[in-house]
Amino acid sequence: MSHLGMITVVVDDYDVAIDYYTNALGFTLVEDTKMSEVKRWVVVAPDVNQGAALLLAKAASSEQSAAIGNQAGGRVMFFLYTDDFDRDYARMAQNNVAFTEEPRHEEFGKVVVFADKYGNRWDFIERKSP
Repeated sequence: MSHLGMITVVVDDYDVAIDYYTNALGFTLVEDTKMSEVKRWVVVAPDVNQGAALLLAKAASSEQSAAIGNQAGGRVMFFLYTDDFDRDYARMAQNNVAFTEEPRHEEFGKVVVFADKYGNRWDFIERKSP
């Protein structure tokens, strides 16, 4: 069986990105390995035991810099699930996460859209119990 292990997110600064994803979103820093004087292998994950992780890749060209925050062409790119929407929403709001709307109830559960530090759009979701 295959599974999705990592997704690359292009960022402008490793340390700023680590701070945002670990503090504002509550992710865990899984790895931060120096590859060269300018390149690091930086991995963060919301849950180190399941689901995909994010590889934070520092832009190395003007073309890559232009893609920061718009890797999905303005569409929601990521779907972050929680088992306690209200708890995690409050923590994220306290850490100035940029919500683009008010939380709403959909057929599948409670959801809100936010833009990460770079402008990438995320759905933050607590699924309804079956």
